[in-house]
Amino acid sequence: MLVHRGVIQETKVGKANNPMSPNDNGFDPFDPTGLVKSMRDASLDAWSKMMVELVNTQAYAEAQGTMLDAWLSNSAPFRKGTENAINQTLANLNLPSREDITRLAERLTNIEMRLDDLDAKLDEALRGGQKPGKARQSRTGKEES
Repeated sequence: MLVHRGVIQETKVGKANNPMSPNDNGFDPFDPTGLVKSMRDASLDAWSKMMVELVNTQAYAEAQGTMLDAWLSNSAPFRKGTENAINQTLANLNLPSREDITRLAERLTNIEMRLDDLDAKLDEALRGGQKPGKARQSRTGKEES
């Protein structure tokens, strides 16, 4: 291992030249936990293969769907109760609720759209040589807006 400007770089050393490297068979007699680690790795690999096979079945998907439906239907009353408690707390603290913020966002969006429309009409009127606010008269003498 080399340290150059604060960066650690691994050097390639052959196993024949490195007496501290483990043997090719994966067992190191100087590592007291090596056997436990290899057993753990083998066990984790077996469990992961089994779980992947289990999760990728149609029966598992149906069971999960059934459990999720049951959980959602059972949690709905608790969710409504929590929502009511939060709304009451917000009202007591004079803070806006989700509905208040949604209404405000809708109003701001409506105002923004109206401003965009007015801006477009103003640009159109200025391009046509017409002063803003005055209606253009047609050939018949009637005002057009």
